[in-house]
Amino acid sequence: MNLPAPRPNRPRFSDVESETPCTQRLHATVHGRVQGVGFRFFVVHAGRRLGLRGQVRNLPDGRRVEVIAQGPRPELDALVLELHAGPPLARVESVNVLWLTPAGDLPAFAIRA
Repeated sequence: MNLPAPRPNRPRFSDVESETPCTQRLHATVHGRVQGVGFRFFVVHAGRRLGLRGQVRNLPDGRRVEVIAQGPRPELDALVLELHAGPPLARVESVNVLWLTPAGDLPAFAIRA
């Protein structure tokens, strides 16, 4: 009687997930007094410190900033907390967050015109 060869031990999905955080994409719109107060520079600094890729830009209405970022979920969650706080002169009223499928089109964190 022939027995099948033993299968090598493969990591369980939960093991792999905890070792390599899944890359995600964040699209956030920050509302309030967020233009003319250094908010974009604040976001770029936070994004780079967290090792994220992305961009930030003022929206034409003068009351919103758009942030697109990509990286591991824990670092993106930390960025969302930073967005709620903002720099000292900002007054954040709300942050709307969407989670999207990651794409490879984002540069190192920068301000977009």
